Amino acid sequence: MLSSLIRFFKSCWLSSSSDINVSSDSVGKQDGLLWYKDIGHCLSGDFSMAVVQANNLLEDQSQIESGNLGEAGLFGTFVGVYDGHGGPETSRYINDHLFLNLRRIAAEEGSGAMSVDIIRRAYEATEEGFLSIVARQWPMKPQLAAVGSCCLTGLICNGMLYIANLGDSRAVLGRTVKATGEVLAMQLSAEHNASIESVRQELHSLHPDDKHIVVLKHNVWRVKGLIQISRSIGDVYLKKAEYNREPLYAKFRLRDPITRPILSSDPAISVYELGQHDQFLIFASDGLWEHLTNQEAVDIVQHNPRKGIARRLVKSALLEAAKKREMRYSDLKKVARGIRRHFHDDITVVVVFLDFNLVSKASSLRGPTVSLRAASVNQR
Repeated sequence: MLSSLIRFFKSCWLSSSSDINVSSDSVGKQDGLLWYKDIGHCLSGDFSMAVVQANNLLEDQSQIESGNLGEAGLFGTFVGVYDGHGGPETSRYINDHLFLNLRRIAAEEGSGAMSVDIIRRAYEATEEGFLSIVARQWPMKPQLAAVGSCCLTGLICNGMLYIANLGDSRAVLGRTVKATGEVLAMQLSAEHNASIESVRQELHSLHPDDKHIVVLKHNVWRVKGLIQISRSIGDVYLKKAEYNREPLYAKFRLRDPITRPILSSDPAISVYELGQHDQFLIFASDGLWEHLTNQEAVDIVQHNPRKGIARRLVKSALLEAAKKREMRYSDLKKVARGIRRHFHDDITVVVVFLDFNLVSKASSLRGPTVSLRAASVNQR
């Protein structure tokens, strides 16, 4: 009798709660430095998720959220991949706050629809939130000003796909060509890396008086000779002059004072209407794309079972990393975190298989509620 009452009250609470509720699809598995969720179900179809740790502390963070987007009757699927640098603090902060900011702003908007403006404001709120932490901790932990993160998100809602990006993580769509039946790769995200000529041109146009806004250092283009990406969350030392001074480490301090932000936190946002020929989406940090082309990744997804496909993509990248170092995959797997970073980066992959019957229905569709974040071997 008591257990029945508990189940009754629990079901009432779950149905009335405005928060994301954990489902059976919100649990992953750990295998050494690899964390994975082989298959799960969300409002848009099936998904698969995996991350392998290379750094001493995992700097990649990621999540998939499916269900209520913060406004009554507005439902969808949110995917986030956050590739940190200089430490894990910024990517962890984004993982904790970006989606919540999105839900809050969508609820405040009250329009019953998703928009580019809501997404942009969620990014702005996340940047401002992390800046406030840097400001509070500056006397005790000044190096936090030199920690940042790329930020790639995808949002599927009411038949539309919203892609927002800062940095060089990448979203790729697998789309069937009607005439041939081939599944071709279509890159959806704009990247912000100084290795791309158009990004260097943008930086020069924004900083016409700075001849050293991009510097070729050890055959790698870097913004101010320090960082490859031109947009991010965090990296406050390259955005506000008051954080580019002592006691920040000398290697991060610029000779000339910052008169305007060097890096931007304004995301590139694109909107796509999903169709019947759109098969799946691959969201991944640049750790994957260092070793696989867009089409190679799409071919792997197309020609293998859905279950465990994110793990398969990670393994394919690791096989390539091992080959480049003329070593066996089995030997690479034995290399400890921290040391492993000399062979490859943290690698995060999220694959979402698009069920057009689900994707095309109104945003009031109710289905599996999922809240899942990738884990690491050591979060301390």
